[in-house]
Amino acid sequence: MINLLCGILQVREDYSADGDAWQFFPHEHARSRTYRWGEDGLAGVSDNHQRLCFSVALWNGKDKILKERLFGLTNHEGNHGEDVKELYYYLENTPTHSYMKYLYKYPQAEFPYDHLVEEGTRRSRTEPEYELLDTGVFNENKYFDVFVEYAKDGQDVDDILVKITAHNRGPQDAPLTIVPQFWFRNTWAWLPEGEVEVPSLKKTGSLTIEAKHESLGDRWIHFEAAPKGAATDAPELIFTNNESNLQKLFNDPNHSPYVKDGFHEYVVNGNSDAINQKDCQGTKAAGVYRFDNVPAGGHVELRVRFNRKQPLNGQEGIVEEEFDQVFEDRIKDTEEFYGSLALKHLDKDLQRIQRQALAGMLWSKQWYHFDQRSWRKGDPVGVPPPPERHNLRNREWKHLYIEDILSMPDKWEYPFFAAWDMAFHCIPLSIVDPTFAKKQLDLLTREWYMHPSGQIPAYEWNFTDVNPPVHAWAALQVFKTEDRIYGRKDFLFLERVFQKLLLNFTWWVNRKDTEGNNVFEGGFLGLDNIGLFNRSEPLPNGATLRQADGTSWMAFFSLCMLHIALELAKRNPVYEDIASKFLEHFFHISDAMTYQSGGEEKSLWDSTDNFFYDSISWPGGHTQRLKTRSLVGVIPLFANLSLDPEYLEFFPGFTRRLNWLLDYREKHRPERVFKNEDTKENGSVLLALVDQTMLRAVLKRVLDENEFLSPFGIRSLSKFHQQNPLSMWMNGQEFRVDYLPAESDSGMFGGNSNWRGPIWLPTTYLLVASLKRFHYFYGEDFKVECPTGSGIMKNLEEVAWEIEVRLVKLVQSDDQGRRPANGGVDKADKDPLFKDLVLFYEYFDAETGKGLGASHQTGWTGLLAMIVQQVGLKCGN
Repeated sequence: MINLLCGILQVREDYSADGDAWQFFPHEHARSRTYRWGEDGLAGVSDNHQRLCFSVALWNGKDKILKERLFGLTNHEGNHGEDVKELYYYLENTPTHSYMKYLYKYPQAEFPYDHLVEEGTRRSRTEPEYELLDTGVFNENKYFDVFVEYAKDGQDVDDILVKITAHNRGPQDAPLTIVPQFWFRNTWAWLPEGEVEVPSLKKTGSLTIEAKHESLGDRWIHFEAAPKGAATDAPELIFTNNESNLQKLFNDPNHSPYVKDGFHEYVVNGNSDAINQKDCQGTKAAGVYRFDNVPAGGHVELRVRFNRKQPLNGQEGIVEEEFDQVFEDRIKDTEEFYGSLALKHLDKDLQRIQRQALAGMLWSKQWYHFDQRSWRKGDPVGVPPPPERHNLRNREWKHLYIEDILSMPDKWEYPFFAAWDMAFHCIPLSIVDPTFAKKQLDLLTREWYMHPSGQIPAYEWNFTDVNPPVHAWAALQVFKTEDRIYGRKDFLFLERVFQKLLLNFTWWVNRKDTEGNNVFEGGFLGLDNIGLFNRSEPLPNGATLRQADGTSWMAFFSLCMLHIALELAKRNPVYEDIASKFLEHFFHISDAMTYQSGGEEKSLWDSTDNFFYDSISWPGGHTQRLKTRSLVGVIPLFANLSLDPEYLEFFPGFTRRLNWLLDYREKHRPERVFKNEDTKENGSVLLALVDQTMLRAVLKRVLDENEFLSPFGIRSLSKFHQQNPLSMWMNGQEFRVDYLPAESDSGMFGGNSNWRGPIWLPTTYLLVASLKRFHYFYGEDFKVECPTGSGIMKNLEEVAWEIEVRLVKLVQSDDQGRRPANGGVDKADKDPLFKDLVLFYEYFDAETGKGLGASHQTGWTGLLAMIVQQVGLKCGN
């Protein structure tokens, strides 16, 4: 079973003329309008092709709509872009989804939909976001903790058991209706009648529904008869169809009298005509459990099961003892699995952080379907898309046909894959499920994803945009992690990905080095608003941006490909020649990064500031550095690789070429290229974009608490710019960069992310890894002051450790019981029912550690699972 989408929108559902997906398919339509490309649902799951779906719906007797899905603000409504306004948590999950646990906190008061929209719209970009806790609906604990748990039978993985437990945390009894619901994704409405067989859900007993599907086969859904506290002796089985309510939405006739929002109409408004009571069948079905009074401090519980087993001899319902034994067995299996991975010396809080991070990674798997040709052209049945859509997003990606299980950054805010996010997802995933991690990396290089030109699709809003080339690095890390934890070296996977990445590397060389001088552009490269200009758009006056980070990423890409080639050469010496090719690429890029040209600022290295900067190349050849102290100038540290003589012994051909190149470069190095390669007497060679002098200079800034070093990690923009903003006027317009440690003050890239100060996990993780590689080469004697000005000297491994510890502090409970990521909210930190729940935000306030952006970004923030393990290992040693 694979988790469902829980998104604000799917870009694929947008058939508008102007590309405004938020306006085209708003939350208000979601309960009444059929989805074309995927489904959503509260704590929901589906099969691996999303044919039959299940989720939980709730009603507290006061809400104006049935709670079937998460609610949030759109980009137009939120003062910092789209944002989910719910409290939910991923608590447990296993790689096989044999046991899963989810928590949703449901207010007993009317859910403040309108108030959240009004306040979010009213607030400016300089004000904090207005959250659900701020509304007061959780005051006096007047809410339900609704736990949804899944377990698979040990003998039949298609036998799925669901337990729903609702705790009344308030001081008074309160009503609650729980609606476990099943439906078939609508695959028939878009095609001529009869072309697709319509599946069915049909009542076959007072507690049983039969599900019939052409390819899924026959299944049976079994409901528990009379849970303690229920208003009736059995649930009411209700039926409708997963069809759009055209009458309500567009004032057009409905194709069926029973439509998607039928359950809402029946449960909330009491409209019995909205459900099919005549023959009790449809493509959407549910059991309605009404609890008139859930006792204060008490709980109610119900059980549902779906499998291939037809009830025999009228024996319907759930056998409670058998059901509970399956759960007990799966929980035991889960504890044993994580117990075998967890470090015994980790304290309980660190274990909790790692466990919830990994649970979030596994809950964020989603069935993703997209057929680009069908999406652009429209379906045979229905209103054709407006002609303006032919010039909208992703028109160059005609080959895309995707129907896979993918790892999502955040299932609500980012319910679509993103190339560089996915690479980072695979790092923690490789701890628990290296097979799935490898599959993810392989998929994006397959011919139905990768463009014929060799470009990897960036993300759904704009596949043509450019993410940093971290795919090779991630493949190598997953390969190594699987070997370290499970003792398996999957050379076939490594070679498979490497062959496709050769195409991607060639695309970069041909498309992003327009002047052919080994200095690369690249566009926004995942860093959104980090620079003076929108780096995804052409610069004014015909100028070209020479990007320090784009060039550094390519050097990093070259070294990762070189390293993979050498690993493959252990089994096939042909790869030594390819490794030599990437060695030469790296040398060319390295020279270009530090090439001095008289008074011209062609070098990306500023020898006065001792830092790397982007530069503008103006028509006519003049260049000018953009002196923004940002991660752009730190990323060059990522590109380093140490080659030991013991390692090089395996590759005699490559070693001869390496030695020849080093000797030749020593004799014929251009005078204006001032960086030398570091070597040791034993023959070890360090390939890096910086030498010792440059490394010390950059780290002096990185480790300065008045520049990059925050109490919680590495700032994306130096604090230097708090008092020294960078400004440039061009064509009568001012372009300006200020230090903004929290949210963005502009709408660039939607305004829902900010790289002008906050802490971001992916780049900090790469910096930590690079420092460890530098330490491997330079050893214990190479020390720098950390923090700068403290007088404390540390080797580079100790510096990496210092940064890792600061990152963990973002989510770790401190001596006062505060988790900085919670932003100082007392209820989140002090309430016994909240304090052990950890959220993994997209990025973090550099000064306070408060979590910002997407709140369930166990995509790359799930890297904390790996960092906690590394910190724990260090503590143990």
